[in-house]
Amino acid sequence: MQKTLEESPMSDHSNGNGVVILDTLSREFRRHLLFSLGKNEAESDSDYCYRAAALAARDRITEDWISTRERIDQSDTRRVHYLSLEFLLGRSLNNALLNLDLEEPMRKALHRFGVELEEVIDQEPDAGLGNGGLGRLAACFLDSCANLKLPVSGYGIRYEYGMFNQTVDNGRQIEGPDHWLRNGNPWEIERHEDTRKIHLYGRTERTSDADGKLHHEWVESQCVLAVPYDMPIPGYRNGTVNTLRLWKATATDEFNLSEFNAGSYTESVAEKNNAEQISMVLYPNDASENGKELRLKQQYFLVSASLQDVIADWVKRNGEDFTDFGKKNCFQLNDTHPACAVPELMRLLMDEHGLEWDDAWAITTECMAYTNHTLLPEALERWSVGLFGNLLPRILEIIYEINERFLAFVEAKYPGDKELLNRVSIIEGGNNPHIRMAYLSIVGSFSVNGVAQLHTDLLKSGLFSDFDRIWPGKLNNKTNGVTQRRWLSHCNPGLRDLLTETIGSSWESDLEKIKDLAPYSEDAAFRKKWRAVKQANKERLTKYIAQNTGVQFDASMMFDVQVKRIHEYKRQLLNILHVIHLYDRIMRGDTEGMVPRCVLIGGKAAPGYHIAKLIIKLANNVAARVNAEPKAADLLRMVFFPNYRVSAMEVICPGTELSEQISTAGKEASGTGNMKFMMNGALTIGTLDGANIEIREKAGEENFFLFGLDAKEVAETRKHYDPNAIINSDDDIRRIMELLEGGRFNENEPGIFGELIGGLRNPGDQWLSIADLRSFIDSQAQVAGIYMNPEQWDRMSILNTANSGWFSSDRTIQQYADDIWNVGAI
Repeated sequence: MQKTLEESPMSDHSNGNGVVILDTLSREFRRHLLFSLGKNEAESDSDYCYRAAALAARDRITEDWISTRERIDQSDTRRVHYLSLEFLLGRSLNNALLNLDLEEPMRKALHRFGVELEEVIDQEPDAGLGNGGLGRLAACFLDSCANLKLPVSGYGIRYEYGMFNQTVDNGRQIEGPDHWLRNGNPWEIERHEDTRKIHLYGRTERTSDADGKLHHEWVESQCVLAVPYDMPIPGYRNGTVNTLRLWKATATDEFNLSEFNAGSYTESVAEKNNAEQISMVLYPNDASENGKELRLKQQYFLVSASLQDVIADWVKRNGEDFTDFGKKNCFQLNDTHPACAVPELMRLLMDEHGLEWDDAWAITTECMAYTNHTLLPEALERWSVGLFGNLLPRILEIIYEINERFLAFVEAKYPGDKELLNRVSIIEGGNNPHIRMAYLSIVGSFSVNGVAQLHTDLLKSGLFSDFDRIWPGKLNNKTNGVTQRRWLSHCNPGLRDLLTETIGSSWESDLEKIKDLAPYSEDAAFRKKWRAVKQANKERLTKYIAQNTGVQFDASMMFDVQVKRIHEYKRQLLNILHVIHLYDRIMRGDTEGMVPRCVLIGGKAAPGYHIAKLIIKLANNVAARVNAEPKAADLLRMVFFPNYRVSAMEVICPGTELSEQISTAGKEASGTGNMKFMMNGALTIGTLDGANIEIREKAGEENFFLFGLDAKEVAETRKHYDPNAIINSDDDIRRIMELLEGGRFNENEPGIFGELIGGLRNPGDQWLSIADLRSFIDSQAQVAGIYMNPEQWDRMSILNTANSGWFSSDRTIQQYADDIWNVGAI
């Protein structure tokens, strides 16, 4: 940095209040460099500038943060506590500046010091607090809660490391540590006074008092401490700042000095290391028993610390009177991971605060609400009774009691139906009994919701049909949404400015207003501006891809994108098969009507998910073959984008023209990437799955590229599925398989894709990729035909954005507030 504040002229800055804000930001930035970080302007690099800018921005939030807490404390409203193992926040500085309306003042303040805002923002690592859609949804929800001024706090774990940094070596995923906290987190404030103690292992001791009342005490346990770190969640220019509280695990005695002095250096810090493992890594590999135990520790650690926190605050304000606790508190369980909250709240109310079972159960079932995020039975949490009982003996006792009372209730309602009792039992019997955590969540909650209409309908008719019969009306739908402030206003400034110039800025706080854009789809001059914004975003994305992969995309080609967690049901493999089809056409000279296309695939595979990693390898190998082929240079390019993350999506999403949402129908609960792309004017090619159905309804069938079997057809097809007959009867598909099986994409590694090929040909393939491939190829040809007509494509693009209002997380959260939480703005 060259200039100092004193040397910088001010003539180029705004007058009035703008100058006051600018001067204040400049002083705060310089003060934090000097006094918080111990650096002067001349020796500060971009990282120090980022941290100083973040602290300056945080200062602007703090007063509203305190006043928001005071308003909540003074109100008599219900409070909501959102429990989630993931909060995929991305970067916080850019979000704070947008919500505080400080982007331009901060840009000008930094410019006084010879620093560019974009350079500073790029220094912030993505917060390693989540993995995919579940965590990103939680982050969008917190944003919307603050925007709507709702009294909602988030509770999560302060992971030292995120899931992992993904690199690619010879086409294979390599996992490296994601030490996002290496340089600290300027957005957090440690609240050591609210540290909570968590019990693990040990046993339960039962005693009776003089009145014969039975008491339970968890004894001989190992304890860890949960230390809270608070992060501010600012609303959109409304003076509201909510809180995300993250728990860090530490040992009760961090250091055993006597063992150290005796020479037992490893043993002296063993307790500290064992405790800190709990909050070390997001989603440890649970292929081993140790991994499973650590993951269960994480889940219980989160809920116990959070529930203790809420109860401690309640007791401070209300004493030991829990009469209205259920009316004044609501715990939203984000998927099945926090299911231990049900028995843990029972334990705290009974063992720590003396309530009887019936009173504790009435409170628990009045304040617990559960969101289910998956239709995959294998993704529902199940824990072996042996592992669970060893780690959480008192919690297991309570679960058994809950189950016994629940089954008695069911037996009374449906006498003699033993099969029903077996189906709904929280404890799955057999030689190795397991706890069904989803069932525990349903039994202990007053509300259970799905996240898209199809998802909810399938839960009612399938996975949870018995519970829907037992408790009609408990299962309800809340279709997911995403925040337009990050996923349109922030990440796509060119489109934001065009929208604001055309229809005003009210859509930023109320996305339903974006429907005013629809008539402009018929305005040729507006369409020209629209295309120019998209082209600029494609050029930005082209540079970003080149920087991160070395592959050069051509911004004049169609940008075809699929970015999400790598999983068989999401069918990245189907996308790759289509690329092979295009490659085959090019090599045969069959290029008539082919639109030049750049295909981008990105996402991480879970470390223990072998097939998903093999899909990544195939994507990279196909991309290498395509990009090395001179005949394909002007028609087809492909890249696997490594280390996909929120900040990458912020560049990828605005530059995307075709959004691939191609999961096997009936498998994707909702999806949120599909919504982000729609908001930014991408057209969707997809199946009737998850929120795709509602996207198609809102955008209009004519503005959506539909292919493939629907959920009912999928179920019927599985009964008689013969992929080999399909392959043999379709020349295009047969040639794709011949290229795959002939080793065209693995000449130096023979046989490595045998499992993928075998899976495609297997009649038991539950993903039905070959069944949908012909339809996918035909739909992609339709895409190409329309893309050749830019005016028609732009109309469809504009109408997708104009009809995206329903998919704002503000709408979703308002529905939670009205239908489940029963809370209003404070």
